[in-house]
Amino acid sequence: MKLNKEDILKALETITVPGEGQNMVESGAVKNIMTFGDEVIVDITISNPALQAKKKMEVEILKAIHDQVYEKAKITINTKVDAPPAKPKTANEIKGKSIPGIQNIIAVASGKGGVGKSTVTANLAVTLSKMGFKVGILDADIYGPSMPIMFDVENERPLATTVDGKSKMKPVENYGVKILSIGFFTQPDQAVVWRGPMASKALNQMIFDAHWGELDFMLIDLPPGTGDIHLSIMQSLPITGAVVVSTPQNVALADARKGVAMFQQESINVPVLGIIENMAYFTPEELPNNKYYIFGKEGAKNLASDLDVRFLGEIPLVQSIREAGDLGRPAAMQTGTLLEKAFEKLTQNVVEEVVKRNDGLPPTEAIKITTMAGCSAVKK
Repeated sequence: MKLNKEDILKALETITVPGEGQNMVESGAVKNIMTFGDEVIVDITISNPALQAKKKMEVEILKAIHDQVYEKAKITINTKVDAPPAKPKTANEIKGKSIPGIQNIIAVASGKGGVGKSTVTANLAVTLSKMGFKVGILDADIYGPSMPIMFDVENERPLATTVDGKSKMKPVENYGVKILSIGFFTQPDQAVVWRGPMASKALNQMIFDAHWGELDFMLIDLPPGTGDIHLSIMQSLPITGAVVVSTPQNVALADARKGVAMFQQESINVPVLGIIENMAYFTPEELPNNKYYIFGKEGAKNLASDLDVRFLGEIPLVQSIREAGDLGRPAAMQTGTLLEKAFEKLTQNVVEEVVKRNDGLPPTEAIKITTMAGCSAVKK
């Protein structure tokens, strides 16, 4: 038997396209029909990408042609899925979802370990707190958490609190800084041996299952290098900007350059607020006016100039910084010292860069600056 194209079209007109209120022919779902004796090829396009919808449509076509045209017809159906374009994502959706109450999220990173990134993070946090800001630290260094020791809270545990009917973690607080770290949930001699997805899940719990309250700044102490944790953080949160810590020697600078490049990748595009040089020089206590450039001179400062990012400041190699961190009382809390002044200058530069960065956002992400305790708080 020779099949007729018009008969097949009439049969297909009896099939209604789900969700459209029109039959297949009226809706334009039928793109082409070819017949060869008792064989027919039907090309259709549907907007529902679900496999179930595709199978259901094909079964209805087979039944309509067999029942209304020729029960022994040999039918081939070519189905193309033409799903409607996805709604464009907002900047916040692309960069992750924001946490209510947290105004600015600063990632503190380093290209390699051992350059003092966590020490800088702790001292930045306490200095911001002394300046009148509300501050929190997310210790994202999953495999080497150090914030519990640096803030003398290693024996503390986050408590549960109920917020809007949901149970949330309440960060541990000391020196005016709220802290969450994987170190609160492990024993001192317990190694965290996790693959990337497990580490990312733990981080997301500390971010979104915690009640951080109102914060002007959340500092994220990232692991050294560039890897899974960094990408997870930047996918989960809209990072305001990143700070990269380095020591002056070439080995550290090479990795710091990679750290800056990671944030500046087109797919990541997190503004780099600047570079901090730690262990810039050594000054012995008995010779306070002498500076010994053990790891090289102004290496991070020169790198900042090469990369066209701000040099945020330098921190000397001083024994009391290490001692303060080990005792759980960050060195920036030592009033009247050169270290306090160095961290104050460094922190002021970071805040200035945050203000500049936020001033450049589009109107929908407008920034308002309000005065707090004599300082400007940067707010979205």
